[in-house]
Amino acid sequence: MRRSLILILALSFPLLLSTEVFATDAEPVAATQTAPIPNEAQVELTTLQAAIKEDIARLAQSQGELRTIVEYRIQNKTLQLRNKIKLLLEDGNYDKAFMLALVQEQLKFNEKINDYFNDNVTKLSHKLGTADDEATLLEISKRELDKDNNYKQRLETLNWLSQMGEDVAAQKTELTQILLSRADNFDSFVTFTQQQLQNAVNAATNAGKDVTAAQTSRVMQLKDRLALNSQSLSIDIDLLDALEQNTASLKKTLFSISGDITQDVLSIDVASSLVEQWLHTAKEQAINHGPTLVFKLFIFCLILFVASLAGKLAKKIVRNTVSNSKLNFSKLLQDFFTSLSGKAVFTIGVLIALSQLGIELGPLLAGFGIAGVIIGFALQDSLSNFASGMMILIYRPYDVGDLISAAGVTGRVSHMSLVSTTIKTLDNQRLIIPNNKIWGDTINNITAEHQRRVDMTFGIGYGDNIEHAEAVLKSIVEAHPKVQKIPAPLIKLHVLGESSVDFIVRPWAKPEDYWDVYWDITREVKMRFDAEGISIPFPQRDVHIYQTSK
Repeated sequence: MRRSLILILALSFPLLLSTEVFATDAEPVAATQTAPIPNEAQVELTTLQAAIKEDIARLAQSQGELRTIVEYRIQNKTLQLRNKIKLLLEDGNYDKAFMLALVQEQLKFNEKINDYFNDNVTKLSHKLGTADDEATLLEISKRELDKDNNYKQRLETLNWLSQMGEDVAAQKTELTQILLSRADNFDSFVTFTQQQLQNAVNAATNAGKDVTAAQTSRVMQLKDRLALNSQSLSIDIDLLDALEQNTASLKKTLFSISGDITQDVLSIDVASSLVEQWLHTAKEQAINHGPTLVFKLFIFCLILFVASLAGKLAKKIVRNTVSNSKLNFSKLLQDFFTSLSGKAVFTIGVLIALSQLGIELGPLLAGFGIAGVIIGFALQDSLSNFASGMMILIYRPYDVGDLISAAGVTGRVSHMSLVSTTIKTLDNQRLIIPNNKIWGDTINNITAEHQRRVDMTFGIGYGDNIEHAEAVLKSIVEAHPKVQKIPAPLIKLHVLGESSVDFIVRPWAKPEDYWDVYWDITREVKMRFDAEGISIPFPQRDVHIYQTSK
């Protein structure tokens, strides 16, 4: 009955069986090997042993989710037991007789687990050819990985015995031979599985939309089996390295399968072996496929050259078309269509060129679609700028050369892309503003209208003649050559200020003449007021000082 419980436990948890020596024919170590006065660590180990034994008895009576919980408890407590053994051995403060007996029992049970795994693999092998071979091979690969984890524990247990002064040279030699044989088998098996996987992937790719569920399932099963076998080979390599064996050729195989660059590649043996393999492959490819490859590269470059010329020609045709169109495209929109046409033609040429190299465009375009979704999430701000740029192109709030005030900046639009607008400020600074900043703010197109009003205010003193001052201002405004006759300038007495009588002067001018009119009239007012004896008051304050006698 006890052996049946052990087999059930081994099927579910290979790791935990290696520590549960208490369900075997042997009596619990804690009952016979403890020191006369058990210390705290021994009591803790004995408690863990008893808890694991109780959970194993409960496991046979558990079903469904309860069984899963019990299995988790056993696994967790077993890991605790091994970790505590390791810590005690590192600390060195333990009862040697107790610990030696405990570790020796671990080694014996480890061997029993290995026998169980071998029997299980044999039973699975008998199913090959009578059922789903791929599923059976996958189960065998899982069990083989369990065996390698068990061998890993065996080496750790042997190291524990060696640390306590036991001679384990013979056991390590035996383990080395086992691992060398297993590594050699996995070296061939992973290579074979990789070839099978490549064939299955090619078959599924060629099937396209007609790919069957069986083909897809086979690809997934082969991937899982390759991952399990690669993991087993990796464990065997690590164990053989610990046993001071040469594993360069095995690491080369593992690297070629996984493609991971690890510190093993820095090994001279592994690196030189990989370089030799690559050079040999390159030499064979050059001899067998060199002329064809050179011709394809020539066609590839020729198509790119033609596509470049076609793109430039397309840009020229589109530029002439949109500039002469009756639709009155803005300069920004003209530049957009011109640039887009050239890039679209060249992109089509690149895709055609890639197809000449044997690259399937369907999966490539599908990959671009998936990448586009990922990039879209990563570049949300840039896409917001792109959308704002499209809105600016469509609604045309400004064009190249316009003087605008937007996003807190005033200047002339130099040029624009779909993500940003370049503005030159009035003091000749170049500012690049994201389009979403402009589109999300108020846009003041200063040069959009043909006329602009110049607003000015001039004050005279309270003792000056109002009619005289008004006549002087009117003559100055009407005499300026850049002031528009229509609409007529507005000159009115505006407010009676604290120290001045203020006139508003509002002539109209072309947008490009705004500042010339503003500065010229301001200068002329000062000069005429001085000549006409009209005062220009400024704030004054009288200070009275009183002196008192003491």
